[in-house]
Amino acid sequence: MSKTALIFWGGWEGHEPEACSAIVEDMLRAEGFDTRREEGTAVLAEDGLGHYDLIVPVITQVQVGKDELANLVAAVEAGTGLGGFHGGMGDTFRMEPAYQFMVGGQWVAHPGNIIDYRVEITRPDDPLVEGIGDFDYHSEQYYLHVDPGIEVLATTTFTGEHAPWAKGTVMPVVWKHKYGRARVFYSALGHVASEFEVPQMKEILRRGLLWAAR
Repeated sequence: MSKTALIFWGGWEGHEPEACSAIVEDMLRAEGFDTRREEGTAVLAEDGLGHYDLIVPVITQVQVGKDELANLVAAVEAGTGLGGFHGGMGDTFRMEPAYQFMVGGQWVAHPGNIIDYRVEITRPDDPLVEGIGDFDYHSEQYYLHVDPGIEVLATTTFTGEHAPWAKGTVMPVVWKHKYGRARVFYSALGHVASEFEVPQMKEILRRGLLWAAR
């Protein structure tokens, strides 16, 4: 029986959520998933959310109903995988600590906006990043508040050029962890749809979503 995935998208248009969610859907379908893609958060209130093997948020800076959020958290705690990228998962519900606890982090800044920076693989033996190696990236360099309990797979170091007080700060870029019975995966890469053309970004996300799925 094929695995099932729910992708919900929307919010700030600067992240091109419709286009990005369609790319994610194609990626998962190519891996044999049955997918459902919905705009907004209303789908989270439905009964049976926990029947999905994977949930992928591609939605930034929106409000969520208490019942919707509680249903999502319950599904993940019970074993439904959660995976995603950039602000679509790392800045989804800015006012909801329960969601941020589940994700393992929350976006707070991207000094300099679109800049060149280096992504360094910290766990080259991990299957999610094995064989990829360090690489240069051109996008927003995310500064996040992160859970010290996450398992970090890749980092970036801030030069201080755009925020002098952050010089030398080593920030997680890719991580995984467990939440309840579920696997949770996050990558800070992927500001707009064109970034899926960067092979390292796309492959890390593909592997991460497959790993997170129940």
